[in-house]
Amino acid sequence: MGVGFALSENTEIKKTKQVSEEARLFLTGPVSTILIPSFYTVVCLVSVPINICALLVLARRIKPKKPAAIYMLNLACADLLFAMVLPFKISYHFSGNNWIFGPVMCRVVTAAFFWNMYCSVLLIACISVDRLLAVVYPIDSLAWRSPTKAFITCVAMWILSFIGSLHLLFTEQTVHLEHLNITTCHDVESSQLFMCYKMYFITLCCLLFFLPLLITVVSYIRVILTLSRVPPGVPGSSRKRRRAVVLALTVLVMFVLCFTPTNCVFIVHQVLFKGGDDISQENPDGFYVVYLVFLCLGSLNCLLDPLVYYFGSSQFQKELSSVLRCSKAKQSTSSSHSPSDPSCSSSQTILKSSSTDSSKINTPLTNINSSSANLCSQCKKLLV
Repeated sequence: MGVGFALSENTEIKKTKQVSEEARLFLTGPVSTILIPSFYTVVCLVSVPINICALLVLARRIKPKKPAAIYMLNLACADLLFAMVLPFKISYHFSGNNWIFGPVMCRVVTAAFFWNMYCSVLLIACISVDRLLAVVYPIDSLAWRSPTKAFITCVAMWILSFIGSLHLLFTEQTVHLEHLNITTCHDVESSQLFMCYKMYFITLCCLLFFLPLLITVVSYIRVILTLSRVPPGVPGSSRKRRRAVVLALTVLVMFVLCFTPTNCVFIVHQVLFKGGDDISQENPDGFYVVYLVFLCLGSLNCLLDPLVYYFGSSQFQKELSSVLRCSKAKQSTSSSHSPSDPSCSSSQTILKSSSTDSSKINTPLTNINSSSANLCSQCKKLLV
Protein backbone atom coordinates (compact mmCIF):
# COMPACT_ATOMS: atom_id res chain seq x y z
CA MET A 1 0.00 0.00 0.00
CA GLY A 2 1.49 3.27 -1.08
CA VAL A 3 4.43 1.57 -2.80
CA GLY A 4 4.86 -0.32 -6.04
CA PHE A 5 7.38 -1.24 -8.66
CA ALA A 6 10.57 0.81 -8.53
CA LEU A 7 10.81 3.59 -11.11
CA SER A 8 13.85 5.20 -12.74
CA GLU A 9 14.28 7.94 -15.32
CA ASN A 10 16.29 7.69 -18.51
CA THR A 11 17.85 11.01 -19.60
CA GLU A 12 19.76 9.92 -22.74
CA ILE A 13 17.40 11.69 -25.16
CA LYS A 14 14.52 12.84 -23.03
CA LYS A 15 13.34 12.10 -19.57
CA THR A 16 11.27 8.89 -19.66
CA LYS A 17 10.01 6.78 -16.80
CA GLN A 18 10.95 3.10 -16.82
CA VAL A 19 10.46 0.02 -14.65
CA SER A 20 12.49 -3.13 -14.27
CA GLU A 21 12.23 -6.01 -16.70
CA GLU A 22 10.44 -8.13 -14.11
CA ALA A 23 7.86 -5.39 -13.57
CA ARG A 24 7.42 -4.92 -17.33
CA LEU A 25 6.76 -8.63 -17.83
CA PHE A 26 4.18 -8.63 -15.07
CA LEU A 27 2.39 -5.49 -16.29
CA THR A 28 2.10 -6.92 -19.82
CA GLY A 29 1.77 -10.63 -18.91
CA PRO A 30 -1.32 -12.85 -18.63
CA VAL A 31 -1.32 -12.94 -14.82
CA SER A 32 -2.16 -9.25 -14.43
CA THR A 33 -4.14 -8.82 -17.67
CA ILE A 34 -6.22 -12.03 -17.69
CA LEU A 35 -6.01 -14.08 -14.49
CA ILE A 36 -6.38 -11.32 -11.90
CA PRO A 37 -9.29 -9.48 -13.60
CA SER A 38 -11.05 -12.80 -14.26
CA PHE A 39 -10.79 -13.63 -10.57
CA TYR A 40 -12.15 -10.20 -9.63
CA THR A 41 -15.04 -10.71 -12.06
CA VAL A 42 -16.07 -13.98 -10.44
CA VAL A 43 -15.85 -12.44 -6.98
CA CYS A 44 -17.95 -9.46 -8.06
CA LEU A 45 -20.66 -11.54 -9.76
CA VAL A 46 -21.01 -13.96 -6.85
CA SER A 47 -20.55 -11.62 -3.88
CA VAL A 48 -23.08 -8.97 -4.93
CA PRO A 49 -26.24 -11.16 -4.84
CA ILE A 50 -25.04 -13.06 -1.75
CA ASN A 51 -24.36 -9.90 0.23
CA ILE A 52 -27.56 -8.21 -0.95
CA CYS A 53 -29.51 -11.24 0.32
CA ALA A 54 -27.61 -11.12 3.61
CA LEU A 55 -28.19 -7.39 3.89
CA LEU A 56 -31.95 -7.80 3.38
CA VAL A 57 -32.16 -10.56 5.97
CA LEU A 58 -30.11 -8.60 8.51
CA ALA A 59 -31.90 -5.30 7.91
CA ARG A 60 -35.53 -6.36 7.47
CA ARG A 61 -36.03 -9.81 9.01
CA ILE A 62 -34.00 -9.66 12.23
CA LYS A 63 -35.85 -7.61 14.86
CA PRO A 64 -34.98 -6.43 17.42
CA LYS A 65 -31.43 -5.74 16.36
CA LYS A 66 -28.83 -7.43 18.53
CA PRO A 67 -25.21 -6.20 18.63
CA ALA A 68 -23.99 -9.15 16.52
CA ALA A 69 -26.59 -8.38 13.85
CA ILE A 70 -25.50 -4.72 13.76
CA TYR A 71 -21.86 -5.70 13.26
CA MET A 72 -22.81 -8.15 10.51
CA LEU A 73 -25.01 -5.55 8.82
CA ASN A 74 -22.08 -3.15 8.64
CA LEU A 75 -19.81 -5.91 7.37
CA ALA A 76 -22.26 -6.66 4.54
CA CYS A 77 -22.33 -2.95 3.66
CA ALA A 78 -18.52 -2.88 3.53
CA ASP A 79 -18.50 -5.88 1.18
CA LEU A 80 -21.05 -4.25 -1.13
CA LEU A 81 -19.04 -1.02 -1.25
CA PHE A 82 -15.98 -3.08 -2.13
CA ALA A 83 -17.91 -4.81 -4.94
CA MET A 84 -18.87 -1.39 -6.34
CA VAL A 85 -15.23 -0.48 -7.01
CA LEU A 86 -14.24 -3.88 -8.42
CA PRO A 87 -15.48 -3.05 -11.97
CA PHE A 88 -12.88 -0.26 -12.15
CA LYS A 89 -10.10 -2.70 -11.21
CA ILE A 90 -11.45 -5.27 -13.67
CA SER A 91 -11.46 -2.75 -16.51
CA TYR A 92 -7.98 -1.56 -15.54
CA HIS A 93 -6.39 -5.01 -15.66
CA PHE A 94 -8.27 -6.19 -18.76
CA SER A 95 -7.06 -3.04 -20.54
CA GLY A 96 -3.44 -4.08 -20.03
CA ASN A 97 -3.02 -2.23 -16.69
CA ASN A 98 -3.94 1.05 -18.37
CA TRP A 99 -5.98 3.41 -16.16
CA ILE A 100 -8.44 5.55 -18.15
CA PHE A 101 -10.62 6.99 -15.38
CA GLY A 102 -8.35 9.83 -14.27
CA PRO A 103 -5.98 10.31 -11.30
CA VAL A 104 -8.72 11.31 -8.83
CA MET A 105 -10.75 8.16 -9.45
CA CYS A 106 -7.59 6.09 -9.09
CA ARG A 107 -7.01 7.51 -5.63
CA VAL A 108 -10.64 6.91 -4.65
CA VAL A 109 -10.67 3.29 -5.86
CA THR A 110 -7.32 2.53 -4.22
CA ALA A 111 -8.42 4.05 -0.91
CA ALA A 112 -11.74 2.18 -1.03
CA PHE A 113 -9.89 -1.07 -1.68
CA PHE A 114 -7.88 -0.83 1.54
CA TRP A 115 -10.69 0.84 3.47
CA ASN A 116 -12.77 -2.29 2.93
CA MET A 117 -9.96 -4.62 3.99
CA TYR A 118 -9.25 -2.86 7.28
CA CYS A 119 -12.93 -2.22 7.99
CA SER A 120 -13.68 -5.93 7.49
CA VAL A 121 -10.84 -6.93 9.81
CA LEU A 122 -12.01 -4.53 12.53
CA LEU A 123 -15.68 -5.56 12.26
CA ILE A 124 -14.77 -9.26 12.41
CA ALA A 125 -12.78 -8.50 15.55
CA CYS A 126 -15.85 -6.74 16.98
CA ILE A 127 -18.00 -9.81 16.25
CA SER A 128 -15.47 -12.04 18.02
CA VAL A 129 -15.42 -9.77 21.09
CA ASP A 130 -19.22 -9.74 21.12
CA ARG A 131 -19.24 -13.57 21.08
CA LEU A 132 -16.69 -13.56 23.90
CA LEU A 133 -18.84 -11.29 26.07
CA ALA A 134 -22.03 -13.22 25.32
CA VAL A 135 -20.58 -16.66 26.09
CA VAL A 136 -17.90 -16.07 28.73
CA TYR A 137 -19.49 -13.11 30.56
CA PRO A 138 -23.23 -13.44 29.82
CA ILE A 139 -24.46 -11.54 32.91
CA ASP A 140 -21.73 -8.96 33.36
CA SER A 141 -21.84 -7.95 29.69
CA LEU A 142 -25.57 -7.13 29.57
CA ALA A 143 -24.86 -3.45 30.16
CA TRP A 144 -22.21 -3.40 27.44
CA ARG A 145 -23.93 -5.42 24.70
CA SER A 146 -26.56 -2.89 23.69
CA PRO A 147 -27.61 -1.86 20.15
CA THR A 148 -26.63 1.75 20.81
CA LYS A 149 -23.10 0.89 21.86
CA ALA A 150 -22.76 -1.54 18.95
CA PHE A 151 -23.79 1.24 16.56
CA ILE A 152 -21.24 3.63 18.11
CA THR A 153 -18.56 0.94 17.83
CA CYS A 154 -19.34 0.41 14.14
CA VAL A 155 -19.09 4.14 13.45
CA ALA A 156 -15.73 4.17 15.22
CA MET A 157 -14.51 1.21 13.11
CA TRP A 158 -15.56 2.94 9.87
CA ILE A 159 -13.77 6.15 10.91
CA LEU A 160 -10.65 4.31 12.05
CA SER A 161 -10.35 2.29 8.85
CA PHE A 162 -11.03 5.41 6.77
CA ILE A 163 -8.24 7.27 8.56
CA GLY A 164 -5.97 4.33 7.82
CA SER A 165 -6.58 4.68 4.08
CA LEU A 166 -6.94 8.48 4.00
CA HIS A 167 -3.37 9.09 2.86
CA LEU A 168 -4.14 7.29 -0.40
CA LEU A 169 -6.60 10.05 -1.30
CA PHE A 170 -3.87 12.71 -1.11
CA THR A 171 -0.93 10.93 -2.76
CA GLU A 172 -0.52 10.50 -6.50
CA GLN A 173 -1.27 6.93 -7.55
CA THR A 174 -1.05 7.17 -11.36
CA VAL A 175 2.23 6.98 -13.29
CA HIS A 176 2.46 7.10 -17.08
CA LEU A 177 4.99 4.71 -18.64
CA GLU A 178 5.80 5.99 -22.12
CA HIS A 179 7.70 2.93 -23.32
CA LEU A 180 4.67 0.75 -22.53
CA ASN A 181 2.12 3.45 -23.42
CA ILE A 182 0.07 2.77 -20.30
CA THR A 183 -0.91 4.71 -17.19
CA THR A 184 -0.62 2.57 -14.10
CA CYS A 185 -2.77 2.97 -10.98
CA HIS A 186 -1.12 2.18 -7.64
CA ASP A 187 1.36 -0.18 -9.31
CA VAL A 188 4.40 2.09 -9.73
CA GLU A 189 6.05 4.22 -7.05
CA SER A 190 8.19 7.14 -8.20
CA SER A 191 8.96 8.93 -4.94
CA GLN A 192 11.71 8.27 -2.45
CA LEU A 193 10.43 6.57 0.69
CA PHE A 194 11.84 8.00 3.89
CA MET A 195 12.17 5.94 7.05
CA CYS A 196 9.32 7.77 8.80
CA TYR A 197 7.09 7.01 5.79
CA LYS A 198 7.93 3.31 6.06
CA MET A 199 7.34 3.28 9.81
CA TYR A 200 3.96 4.90 9.27
CA PHE A 201 2.83 2.06 7.00
CA ILE A 202 4.24 -0.65 9.25
CA THR A 203 2.57 0.87 12.33
CA LEU A 204 -0.69 1.19 10.44
CA CYS A 205 -0.52 -2.45 9.41
CA CYS A 206 0.14 -3.59 12.96
CA LEU A 207 -2.68 -1.54 14.46
CA LEU A 208 -5.32 -2.30 11.83
CA PHE A 209 -4.46 -5.93 11.14
CA PHE A 210 -2.18 -7.78 13.54
CA LEU A 211 -3.78 -6.36 16.70
CA PRO A 212 -7.37 -7.23 15.53
CA LEU A 213 -6.07 -10.65 14.47
CA LEU A 214 -4.69 -11.27 17.97
CA ILE A 215 -7.96 -10.10 19.57
CA THR A 216 -10.00 -12.36 17.27
CA VAL A 217 -7.91 -15.47 17.90
CA VAL A 218 -7.87 -15.00 21.70
CA SER A 219 -11.62 -14.32 21.77
CA TYR A 220 -12.59 -17.48 19.88
CA ILE A 221 -10.19 -19.61 21.92
CA ARG A 222 -11.90 -18.37 25.11
CA VAL A 223 -15.33 -19.02 23.61
CA ILE A 224 -14.50 -22.59 22.59
CA LEU A 225 -12.87 -23.37 25.96
CA THR A 226 -15.89 -22.01 27.82
CA LEU A 227 -18.36 -24.03 25.75
CA SER A 228 -16.24 -27.17 26.12
CA ARG A 229 -16.68 -26.99 29.91
CA VAL A 230 -20.48 -27.03 29.65
CA PRO A 231 -21.90 -30.41 30.78
CA PRO A 232 -23.09 -32.54 27.84
CA GLY A 233 -26.59 -32.90 29.31
CA VAL A 234 -27.39 -29.20 28.93
CA PRO A 235 -29.90 -28.72 26.06
CA GLY A 236 -28.32 -27.16 22.96
CA SER A 237 -24.78 -27.20 24.34
CA SER A 238 -23.38 -29.47 21.62
CA ARG A 239 -25.03 -27.40 18.90
CA LYS A 240 -23.63 -24.14 20.28
CA ARG A 241 -20.19 -25.68 20.65
CA ARG A 242 -20.23 -26.99 17.10
CA ARG A 243 -21.38 -23.64 15.72
CA ALA A 244 -18.66 -21.80 17.66
CA VAL A 245 -15.97 -24.14 16.35
CA VAL A 246 -17.16 -23.79 12.74
CA LEU A 247 -17.32 -19.99 13.10
CA ALA A 248 -13.82 -19.86 14.56
CA LEU A 249 -12.45 -22.03 11.75
CA THR A 250 -14.21 -19.88 9.13
CA VAL A 251 -12.71 -16.69 10.55
CA LEU A 252 -9.29 -18.34 10.84
CA VAL A 253 -9.39 -19.46 7.20
CA MET A 254 -10.48 -15.96 6.19
CA PHE A 255 -7.55 -14.36 7.98
CA VAL A 256 -5.01 -16.92 6.76
CA LEU A 257 -6.23 -16.90 3.16
CA CYS A 258 -7.37 -13.32 2.61
CA PHE A 259 -5.60 -10.94 4.97
CA THR A 260 -2.42 -12.41 6.45
CA PRO A 261 -0.45 -13.02 3.20
CA THR A 262 -1.21 -9.52 1.93
CA ASN A 263 -0.11 -7.77 5.10
CA CYS A 264 2.98 -9.94 5.68
CA VAL A 265 4.27 -9.48 2.13
CA PHE A 266 3.42 -5.78 2.37
CA ILE A 267 5.61 -5.35 5.46
CA VAL A 268 8.50 -7.24 3.84
CA HIS A 269 8.15 -5.08 0.73
CA GLN A 270 8.17 -1.92 2.83
CA VAL A 271 11.33 -2.97 4.64
CA LEU A 272 13.22 -3.93 1.49
CA PHE A 273 11.95 -1.20 -0.83
CA LYS A 274 14.63 1.41 -1.60
CA GLY A 275 12.86 3.70 -4.05
CA GLY A 276 14.76 6.54 -5.67
CA ASP A 277 16.09 6.81 -9.20
CA ASP A 278 18.04 3.55 -9.36
CA ILE A 279 16.51 0.28 -10.50
CA SER A 280 18.61 -2.41 -8.94
CA GLN A 281 18.18 -5.82 -7.48
CA GLU A 282 17.71 -4.16 -4.10
CA ASN A 283 14.25 -3.08 -5.24
CA PRO A 284 12.12 -6.17 -4.59
CA ASP A 285 9.76 -6.05 -7.58
CA GLY A 286 9.22 -9.77 -7.10
CA PHE A 287 7.73 -9.09 -3.68
CA TYR A 288 5.34 -6.58 -5.16
CA VAL A 289 4.20 -9.09 -7.79
CA VAL A 290 3.40 -11.56 -5.00
CA TYR A 291 1.72 -8.75 -3.06
CA LEU A 292 -0.63 -7.95 -5.96
CA VAL A 293 -1.56 -11.63 -6.33
CA PHE A 294 -2.30 -11.92 -2.60
CA LEU A 295 -4.26 -8.66 -2.75
CA CYS A 296 -6.43 -10.23 -5.43
CA LEU A 297 -6.84 -13.36 -3.31
CA GLY A 298 -7.89 -11.16 -0.39
CA SER A 299 -11.10 -10.22 -2.21
CA LEU A 300 -12.40 -13.69 -1.30
CA ASN A 301 -13.44 -12.28 2.07
CA CYS A 302 -16.56 -10.96 0.32
CA LEU A 303 -17.57 -14.57 -0.30
CA LEU A 304 -16.56 -15.86 3.14
CA ASP A 305 -18.23 -13.14 5.20
CA PRO A 306 -21.76 -14.59 4.66
CA LEU A 307 -20.52 -17.75 6.39
CA VAL A 308 -19.72 -15.59 9.41
CA TYR A 309 -23.32 -14.33 9.39
CA TYR A 310 -24.72 -17.85 9.08
CA PHE A 311 -22.64 -19.49 11.82
CA GLY A 312 -22.39 -16.40 14.00
CA SER A 313 -26.12 -15.79 14.44
CA SER A 314 -28.76 -18.45 15.06
CA GLN A 315 -31.40 -15.84 14.28
CA PHE A 316 -29.83 -15.26 10.87
CA GLN A 317 -29.97 -19.03 10.24
CA LYS A 318 -33.67 -19.16 11.07
CA GLU A 319 -34.59 -16.12 8.98
CA LEU A 320 -32.53 -17.28 6.00
CA SER A 321 -34.10 -20.74 6.17
CA SER A 322 -37.53 -19.10 6.33
CA VAL A 323 -36.78 -17.00 3.24
CA LEU A 324 -35.55 -20.03 1.31
CA ARG A 325 -38.61 -22.07 2.31
CA CYS A 326 -40.91 -19.28 1.17
CA SER A 327 -39.17 -19.05 -2.21
CA LYS A 328 -39.40 -22.83 -2.68
CA ALA A 329 -43.08 -22.79 -1.73
CA LYS A 330 -43.80 -20.07 -4.30
CA GLN A 331 -42.00 -22.03 -7.00
CA SER A 332 -43.90 -25.21 -6.18
CA THR A 333 -47.29 -23.46 -6.23
CA SER A 334 -46.56 -21.72 -9.54
CA SER A 335 -45.40 -24.97 -11.15
CA SER A 336 -47.94 -27.22 -12.86
CA HIS A 337 -46.17 -30.36 -11.66
CA SER A 338 -46.87 -31.97 -8.33
CA PRO A 339 -44.66 -30.83 -5.44
CA SER A 340 -41.66 -32.90 -4.48
CA ASP A 341 -42.56 -32.81 -0.80
CA PRO A 342 -44.29 -36.12 0.08
CA SER A 343 -46.56 -34.46 2.62
CA CYS A 344 -47.79 -31.95 0.03
CA SER A 345 -48.28 -34.71 -2.53
CA SER A 346 -50.24 -36.89 -0.13
CA SER A 347 -52.37 -33.95 0.97
CA GLN A 348 -53.30 -33.15 -2.62
CA THR A 349 -54.23 -36.79 -3.24
CA ILE A 350 -56.44 -36.87 -0.17
CA LEU A 351 -58.19 -33.66 -1.21
CA LYS A 352 -58.80 -34.94 -4.74
CA SER A 353 -60.16 -38.27 -3.52
CA SER A 354 -62.38 -36.60 -0.96
CA SER A 355 -63.82 -34.22 -3.56
CA THR A 356 -64.45 -37.12 -5.98
CA ASP A 357 -66.19 -39.19 -3.34
CA SER A 358 -68.35 -36.25 -2.32
CA SER A 359 -69.51 -35.74 -5.89
CA LYS A 360 -70.43 -39.41 -6.34
CA ILE A 361 -72.14 -39.91 -3.00
CA ASN A 362 -74.56 -37.15 -2.12
CA THR A 363 -74.59 -37.41 1.62
CA PRO A 364 -75.03 -34.61 4.17
CA LEU A 365 -71.96 -33.03 5.70
CA THR A 366 -73.06 -34.24 9.11
CA ASN A 367 -72.40 -37.86 8.10
CA ILE A 368 -68.63 -37.17 7.74
CA ASN A 369 -66.89 -38.13 10.91
CA SER A 370 -64.78 -35.72 12.90
CA SER A 371 -61.47 -37.42 12.06
CA SER A 372 -62.01 -36.90 8.31
CA ALA A 373 -62.90 -33.25 8.82
CA ASN A 374 -59.79 -32.73 10.92
CA LEU A 375 -57.66 -34.44 8.26
CA CYS A 376 -59.12 -32.25 5.52
CA SER A 377 -58.47 -29.09 7.51
CA GLN A 378 -54.87 -30.13 8.08
CA CYS A 379 -54.48 -30.76 4.36
CA LYS A 380 -55.77 -27.28 3.57
CA LYS A 381 -53.26 -25.78 5.97
CA LEU A 382 -50.46 -27.61 4.18
CA LEU A 383 -51.51 -26.16 0.86
CA VAL A 384 -51.70 -22.56 2.05
